[in-house]
Amino acid sequence: MLEEKKSSAFKNAITILISVAVAGIFLWVALRGLDFDKIKNSLQKANYLWVLLAAFFGVSAYIFRAVRWNLLLEPMGYKISNSNSLWSLSFGYLMNLTIPRSGEVARSTALYGVEKVPVDKSFGTIILERVVDLVCMGIFALLTLIFKYDALLAFYKSATQQKEQTQTPSNSNTSYIVLGCIVFILFLFFIFRKSLQKLSIYDKIIGFGKGIFEGLRSILNLKQKGKFVLLTAGIWICYFFASYLVCFSLPETSNFTPADGCFILVVGTLGMIIPASGGIGAFNLAMKFGFTALFISMGKDAIEGGELGLAYSFITLPLQIIIMLIMGLISIPMLAKNRKI
Repeated sequence: MLEEKKSSAFKNAITILISVAVAGIFLWVALRGLDFDKIKNSLQKANYLWVLLAAFFGVSAYIFRAVRWNLLLEPMGYKISNSNSLWSLSFGYLMNLTIPRSGEVARSTALYGVEKVPVDKSFGTIILERVVDLVCMGIFALLTLIFKYDALLAFYKSATQQKEQTQTPSNSNTSYIVLGCIVFILFLFFIFRKSLQKLSIYDKIIGFGKGIFEGLRSILNLKQKGKFVLLTAGIWICYFFASYLVCFSLPETSNFTPADGCFILVVGTLGMIIPASGGIGAFNLAMKFGFTALFISMGKDAIEGGELGLAYSFITLPLQIIIMLIMGLISIPMLAKNRKI
């Protein structure tokens, strides 16, 4: 048992170190060659009342998502309190700041502690949430494609050019190597599945898989479909305003249109997908590319756009992290208080 704990701690430490290294690399790429004094001046001139308003929408998205999670669990016979849903969700986001992508499991585990919902079933609903979010992201991407096609094209060219400058030959084949490993593991599983059936771990894996499938199926049996749609719309409207309103805090971007806001949301979401610690570096680089593309499409100076994109990211990303920290730290005593033994 002690050796397993040591092994787990070692793996977690390695994962954290890798995510921090990834964040550092992206941040270095984002910052190199830019005028830091201009970025500093932009931050000093910013109107932070707009940032506070953006924070309101950021927290509101937490609340809407917590209530929506309750709706997904209801068809499986679990009626949880919205507060326990909120604090489990907040705890999951807090864990994502330490180990990227660990929040989903932490969120399910936290919910089990206060509501005794099986981890596999709640985890299945979280996967389902990601699918729904992907559809919503696609809608915003479609709107961006319609109204900001020129900016998207500029963003693609900027990102591709940066990738060609930083990519090494060995990195270009990484995706194929990862895909090959996955196929090989699946091949071994099917070859030795009869032998695995003799082991108890096989039953656990199959049982866990069935629980996840049941969680995924919950959307088919929703009792309040209209409310689910409204809450989903509310979540993404909050995301939109949380990102768009920050533009008004900077004098140079205060004239950005809602279409520009959609573009920023899509680019920022793509940046947060990369498993860097807290989105640091990856989000900053995405905003540098995004604002550069916007300025190019507007016929403005690309370098100034990149500098403002970084200034924007140095406001928005800390805001997101502060919300995660505050909500996450509050969740720890709240979950401990409501924990069922």
